[in-house]
Amino acid sequence: MSGPNITKDDILEASKGMLQLQLYVVFTRPTNGMGPVMENIEEHLKFQVSLEQRGIMVGAGPHWADDEHTWNGEGMVIIRADSLAHAREIAESDPMHASGAREFTVRPWLLNEGRLNLTVDFSTGKHTVS
Repeated sequence: MSGPNITKDDILEASKGMLQLQLYVVFTRPTNGMGPVMENIEEHLKFQVSLEQRGIMVGAGPHWADDEHTWNGEGMVIIRADSLAHAREIAESDPMHASGAREFTVRPWLLNEGRLNLTVDFSTGKHTVS
């Protein structure tokens, strides 16, 4: 497929007035089956919570297999970082990646469209996110 070379500046211009929040998505997958993944899951989840508490993580979670029931160890993490290199440093420090249980790729992602609904009932403390 050939065509014009579209740049980041072209997209920023086309989406002027939208959110234009630069984030990074870490796609993670097992390197050697599920045994090593499960051996590192506790430390990995502690690391994820620390990213959340420090305001680095936007969201994360597993990717189910196509049967929507089985987990094959794949996941995705959306993070705030200063650059692609910084995002890679963050991903490398995940115990799951540092141990070699999973490998990852990082892609820059511009968040422009979408909606997050948050409801908080102060009287009961009940909350919903959709």
